[in-house]
Amino acid sequence: MSNYHRYIVIALSSSALAVGTGLSLYVANAFAQQEERADAALNQLVHEPPTMEDLEDSDLHPELKKVIRYGYDLFTNTQQLRGEYVFNDMNCSSCHLGEGRVPFSAPVWAAAITLPDFRGKNQHVNNLEERIAGCFAYSMNGTPPEYGSDEMLALSAYHQWLATGAPMYPDKPIYGRGFPAPEQPETPSYARGEAAYQENCAICHQEDGSGHYENGEYVFPAPWGDGSNNWGAGIARVETMAGFIYQNMPLGQPRSLTGQQAWDIAYYINSQERPQDPRYTGDVAETAERFGPTFHNRSLYGQTREHDGHVLGDHANFGEKGDIQPWNVGMPRFENLSEE
Repeated sequence: MSNYHRYIVIALSSSALAVGTGLSLYVANAFAQQEERADAALNQLVHEPPTMEDLEDSDLHPELKKVIRYGYDLFTNTQQLRGEYVFNDMNCSSCHLGEGRVPFSAPVWAAAITLPDFRGKNQHVNNLEERIAGCFAYSMNGTPPEYGSDEMLALSAYHQWLATGAPMYPDKPIYGRGFPAPEQPETPSYARGEAAYQENCAICHQEDGSGHYENGEYVFPAPWGDGSNNWGAGIARVETMAGFIYQNMPLGQPRSLTGQQAWDIAYYINSQERPQDPRYTGDVAETAERFGPTFHNRSLYGQTREHDGHVLGDHANFGEKGDIQPWNVGMPRFENLSEE
């Protein structure tokens, strides 16, 4: 057994606290090693977000501190909203690792300094609340809190706290933004991806992709199935998943896989079923065509798996949320503005 596997087995045999401690060390290391990463460049905006300890030492109003703490709590334990706004096993921090602070793990402070802005996915200008709402509708397979609600205000405040000191609308690229995908040497392979997943990922996420639980509580997320994000989530795109895997997985060993392994594993994971895209029209081919140019051209939705002939997304399974429709999906905006 490899040293990595020994470490994970030990972690899994103990409480979830051990996982949290390991992740905290990973976060600290990620920032300590910034200047050593191959793609670090002087002509980028490098920002190290403040911590919750920094919040306690700040001069912010005590009531604002309470709200930011609540936003942090929601971000790291979004499962407390299960059954109301969240209908799968995910937390915000499942994708945005290290409390949303880690570079190359889509650090959320970047949204706070670049929004409002146009978003190709829904073809209109989005503000921070609308961007967060999209995560609830797709990544949480749920329905978002109302704009201006306590939950939405708290999450927005936490995003903005992490952006403390960073300039709005920066005039240079943001270091560590998103999940940059590695180069793709060869066309991804399902068979290679399955083998690499079983070797590197299954010990935490299980062979069947169901995720890992301790005492009935989720520790490592489900990469597919009803406990995972739905077909409309950004990480359902193969390129995005490949970037997340390459930059962050296995946990604590970023960039330890080759670029080809990351693409192969992403292709394998995103060739599995998950809850239906909430934009589903009732026909998978029609949905794939309608949202292809803005999204699904980069996912496997509506495509046929070669090894068994299954058409991905050809079902009416919306997961735990059933027939609940997220109110923000398809909401028109700025219809009164004239075309230029």
